[in-house]
Amino acid sequence: MSKFLLVLHVLAVIVGLGPVMVASSMFPSVLRRATTGADAAGARGALGVLNRICRVYAAISIAVPVFGFGLASMHGGMGKPWLIASIILTVVAAGVLVFLLPAQQSALEALGGGAAAEAAGTPGTADAVQGAGGTATATAEAVSPGRLAMLAGIFNLLWVVVAVLMIVRP
Repeated sequence: MSKFLLVLHVLAVIVGLGPVMVASSMFPSVLRRATTGADAAGARGALGVLNRICRVYAAISIAVPVFGFGLASMHGGMGKPWLIASIILTVVAAGVLVFLLPAQQSALEALGGGAAAEAAGTPGTADAVQGAGGTATATAEAVSPGRLAMLAGIFNLLWVVVAVLMIVRP
């Protein structure tokens, strides 16, 4: 049973966290492309997809700590320092994600007319936020791509440290 739970835990990491890590890292550069006007319409669509990937797979990744706690309790290792550190870093990563997902949503809403507005059932507001050159200038004021990149980087770095702790078990 322990090996089966370990397989489920590792698969949950790969299937659940992998897409969130990649999509959240791609979001800032696509946001920059959407705000500069270089294929802005295509970039807005891509942003909607990336945000949806982050939201859906973030929910799926809840299985990672669930299977992890199951494994830890089976092996009696709940008091080990490396596991406690991993749990704390996992909680911090979840906290970063709590800030990252709404920031992505705000960027989508600032762009207007994109997938977020359509999904929410609100009319597009792209005309309201587009500058004279047809670019969405209000997005830079609403949510900075640099801030999104920072949050995604912190989120990814936390998970890399957790992975190292899980493998090395100091």
